[in-house]
Amino acid sequence: MTAATALTQAFDAAAVRADFPILQQEVNGHPLIYLDNAATTQKPNAVIDAITDYYRNDNANVHRGAHALSDRATQKFEAAREAVAAFLNSPSSRQVIWVRGVTEAVNLVANTWGRSELREGDRVLLPYLEHHSDIVPWQMVCAETGSSVEPIPVLESGDIDLDALDSMLDERVKMVALNHVSNALGTVNPVQQIIGKAKAVGAKVFIDGAQAVAHWPLDVQALGCDFYAFSGHKLFGPTGIGALWGREELLDAMPPFLGGGEMIETVSFSGTTFNTLPFKFEAGTPNIAGVIGLGAAIDYVQSLDRAAAAAHEQDLLEYTLALAADIDGLSRVGHPREAVGIYSFLLAGCHPSDVGMLLDQQGIAVRTGHHCAQPLMAHYGVPGTARASYTIYNTREDVDALMAGIRKAKALFG
Repeated sequence: MTAATALTQAFDAAAVRADFPILQQEVNGHPLIYLDNAATTQKPNAVIDAITDYYRNDNANVHRGAHALSDRATQKFEAAREAVAAFLNSPSSRQVIWVRGVTEAVNLVANTWGRSELREGDRVLLPYLEHHSDIVPWQMVCAETGSSVEPIPVLESGDIDLDALDSMLDERVKMVALNHVSNALGTVNPVQQIIGKAKAVGAKVFIDGAQAVAHWPLDVQALGCDFYAFSGHKLFGPTGIGALWGREELLDAMPPFLGGGEMIETVSFSGTTFNTLPFKFEAGTPNIAGVIGLGAAIDYVQSLDRAAAAAHEQDLLEYTLALAADIDGLSRVGHPREAVGIYSFLLAGCHPSDVGMLLDQQGIAVRTGHHCAQPLMAHYGVPGTARASYTIYNTREDVDALMAGIRKAKALFG
């Protein structure tokens, strides 16, 4: 028995699945098989209970009230920030900024660091793999500053063309922004290697970790990036909450993103001074319940054997690829050197949206479309794909059901 096999067998996905109440239901008369985890993960009882407990017992604004409810809410709110800092191995919780998700994090950095630092002729590099949220904010700011967004080519496998990146890097490149893991293909990008290349020409690096945080431990200090962001709802936490991590000297130098309460030190009509980190970037009443729920999600994830969980997810992908090889007309889009449990596929003669509809009729939830990655779909010459994405509560039985559903679709449209 290999070490990976031992880890896979040590992971009890059925016990994990029991922690997620939404999975204990039927859809269209079939047990729910949820394979849309790259879009959003489901929430365990621990997260649901933490949010409910806040609203039932501690509902109050944070940092401002001179009463017990506000004190308790503030303690839980800041404890979650400390949990995120530890989760990312941040030197300080001051470097953890609450945002609605990666989309807001990219907009924050592009509109503060970008507007301050980018000049005419400067370049921002992004791989073709990127989610629209990683592309559009930089395009908007570059249009204002006279700088440019340039795509890093991707190989047919779905891997970043590192030779092409080398040829593009020069002193005019001020930012390299990329996802840690492709949401469309599951490609695990060699971010540490890319960070080293970018640093060699003096560029900053922003990593979108939305698809990485649920799969393995992270260490922003070891990576050496300048910014790292993730969304809570990809990590078994609530929607509408996420975190941006940044190097403290960069965050200190960046102007505020939004104005309002909390982000100020003093206000007068003659001028305003701004709060210290992290509050400088957290204008207005925050998503307190979401923050507390995210803290609970991190505690839940950290309670698992993460190496065994990763081995389990890798087994699901390998099992999928083995079964798919026996279905004529079923093809995987991309075959990256390293991937998480995302299977993006096409079925000959059947539109991806029709595949998704037929699978849903069997209680199987997958994603269809361009996955907010239209440049990547254009690279492959397809309008979109069907995508199954696995996580800790999925099983080989889920994969069996997926393949049986695909066979039914093939029989219907073949």
